[in-house]
Amino acid sequence: MRKSVMALTVSVAVGIGSLFGGTTIKTEASKLSDLQNQKQQIQTERSGINSDIHATDKEIQRLQVEQDKVDAEIKRLDMAIGNTNEKIREKTADIQDTETEIKKLRGEIKILQDRIAKREELLKDRARNFQVSGGMVSYIDVLMGATSFGDFVDRATAVATIMEADKGILEEHQRDKESLETKQKQVEEELASLKEMKAELEVAKKQLDSQRSAKDKLMKQLVKQEEEEHDHKMGLQEEEATLRAQEAAMAKAIQLEQSRIAQEAERARKQAEARAAAEAAAKKAAAAASNKGGGGSSAATAPAPAPSSPAPEPVVTSGNFMKPTTGANTSGFGPRWGTFHYGVDWANRSSNVAVVAAASGVVIRSYYSSSYGNVVFIAHSINGQTFTTVYAHLESRGIGEGAVVSKGQFIGYMGNTGQSTGKHLHFELHKGQWNGSKSNAVDPFAYGVPR
Repeated sequence: MRKSVMALTVSVAVGIGSLFGGTTIKTEASKLSDLQNQKQQIQTERSGINSDIHATDKEIQRLQVEQDKVDAEIKRLDMAIGNTNEKIREKTADIQDTETEIKKLRGEIKILQDRIAKREELLKDRARNFQVSGGMVSYIDVLMGATSFGDFVDRATAVATIMEADKGILEEHQRDKESLETKQKQVEEELASLKEMKAELEVAKKQLDSQRSAKDKLMKQLVKQEEEEHDHKMGLQEEEATLRAQEAAMAKAIQLEQSRIAQEAERARKQAEARAAAEAAAKKAAAAASNKGGGGSSAATAPAPAPSSPAPEPVVTSGNFMKPTTGANTSGFGPRWGTFHYGVDWANRSSNVAVVAAASGVVIRSYYSSSYGNVVFIAHSINGQTFTTVYAHLESRGIGEGAVVSKGQFIGYMGNTGQSTGKHLHFELHKGQWNGSKSNAVDPFAYGVPR
């Protein structure tokens, strides 16, 4: 699953060092131009992010269409599997019926076999009698032994009846044998056909089951991809919100810089007027003294002193950064628990433990993050270098986005929100902008943050 990436381009703070007590050698126009260029860069980045969000929406829609197709295919396979199972049940029932019929037929076959055996025995007796009596000759003797015409007719009828009976026995014997063979063949063929159809249906069912399994796997992949795209979209939206906040902070920084430039221009104008007035007064005094013949000395009026600059923010502690909270340092910067810890932690069991800005700057983000919990991002410009500080897992936040904060100013209370395992402050220092890979993260202790 893609992780949420907030590309915090905190270049917003570049060039506004004079607002926070930093030093700069750039001209006023150059600093203002830099701020405006950075604002334009942020707008360009926002446009790109919005394009990515649009592209992600299209990809989510495509995945949903694919899921609908796979879902329809799964339904078709379910129906086909159900139909195949029904056919298998039917064929199984037919096989059972056929096997029952075969069992019944075996009884009939046994009867036929007994009947055939008896007929064969009778025919054998006839054959033996034919051999003993000479076959047809015995029938002639019977006829010739008649004592009268009536007796002859009776004897002839009897002989014909006997011969017809023998013929019937032979024909019935042949029919029974053919019937037996036909029934045996039909039942065997039917049973073989049913078993073959059942085997084919079982193969088809296995294929359908395999296809269903593949479709289930594909559906899971599509659902997972959609979840990843939603996560990616959330990350992009969070990034866009960060850029939007940076743009607002940049606009405020530009306004402050323009106001400062105007104040400097007004102060310079007043200083020029004061100098001009002093020079005019001095010339007037010199002329008056010359007219009086230089009878006395007159002290020159000193130029009016320039109004003093705004007092710098009070220094809470020496150095570029101060410790942002109170408590014991429980974790440092570097490898930890098989991963890399990109910040330092302080823990304090006391209630209402205040967290303050480690240096003066502009609040870029102040929001709730699924990983950081309540978190504040602040951009700083110190001696021309941009830094970003992160204050995570706060119980609550006391500062809003776009606010100009001074070193030591309250921003929230230490807490245990987000992906946290206990009450503490997770503090990060980035030399430059914050990014999802945290490639700009540095060890705060190496940059003067007290332990």
